[in-house]
Order: sequence, then C-alpha cells, then structure tokens
Amino acid sequence: MLTDSVENRRLLDKIWDENARDHCLEQGLWNFATRTAESTYDSSVSAPDFGFQYAHTRPSDWIRTIQLAGDEFFRAPLTDLDYNDEQGYIWSNYTTLYWKYISNGTSYGYDLSNWPQSFVRYVEAYLAEMIAPRLSTSLEKTEALMKLTHRRLMDARSKDALNEGAKFGPEGNWVRARRSYGGRRDIGSRNSLTG
Repeated sequence: MLTDSVENRRLLDKIWDENARDHCLEQGLWNFATRTAESTYDSSVSAPDFGFQYAHTRPSDWIRTIQLAGDEFFRAPLTDLDYNDEQGYIWSNYTTLYWKYISNGTSYGYDLSNWPQSFVRYVEAYLAEMIAPRLSTSLEKTEALMKLTHRRLMDARSKDALNEGAKFGPEGNWVRARRSYGGRRDIGSRNSLTG
C-alpha cells in the first residue's frame, strides 16, 4: 500500500523526492515531454567582449535540449557553430531562438497521464534498481535489476521514436557543392523516402 510506513515506502519516497522523474526524463527525447518555446535574449546579461553576443536563459521547466533553431518551424536548426551552452545560458548571435526541449512541466513530463506504458515500466525498474542495494545484499539481484532497467529504457526509447515522422540528415558539403556547380540534377528528393 502507498500509505504504509514501511522501509520500502520510505526508500521509494526518498528516491522520488530526489528527482527520479527528472533523471528518467533526461534519458531520452520523449515525445510526451517535448515542448516548443520562443526565447528572446536576456538583456540583463552583459555581452562579452568577443564571441556570441546574446545570452538566452533556459526555460524554467527545461530538462534537456532537443534542438535550437532560428526559425519557428525548425527548418534551419542551429549547430555548435551557431551557439554555445555556457554558464547556464545559451549564447548566440540570434536575438530570438526557438527551443525544442524536454520539459518537466505539469502538462508535459510531470503529467503522469501522458506517460506511455513502456516509460512507466522503465520508471518502475529504475526505482527498483535504486532501492535494491538498501533492501538486499544480493549482488546478482542488483545486477539483474540494472539489466532490466537498461532493457526497459531501450524499449521505451524505441517505441517513443516510432511515434515520430521520418527525418533526413543534413546535406553534406559534397552534395551541396555538386548542386551549386552544375553537377547532376537527379540527386533525388529530400522529401521522399524513395529518392
């Protein structure tokens, strides 16, 4: 029972209160916890003498960044050449950034009703793994729980990834060069899986 004041319950409460949810959310790019937001630079942060000029504060419900872009449709994703993550800020030369990130907001990652069953099973295994060393001296059982947690994490990630649309990697320099200098024009369509 969840109301019983027994050792198992106290250990689970302690792990849960020590941000078990944030840890589990940080382990993947979960669709159910993904949030998109617009960010304007923080004018209270002084610009450095060189490098990127605008500091953007992370959203308060931020767990990890999925993608940053200079446009709201994420057609031009930013790379490490376009921004730095330093001192708790995202530094760039963009006054406005668009974030796609994992959120622990109450309508996103912390909304347990949004959790897919595979993620629930992963969280269960993670909690069991965390309290097992305090309840048992069996190294074999603890190792078995670690393997179970890893399997459930991989299962949850793969099922979550199946809910996404098809993605295409960025064009390489050679492909762009061939297109720019009169190379072949039948290089295939980037909007089709068949080319």
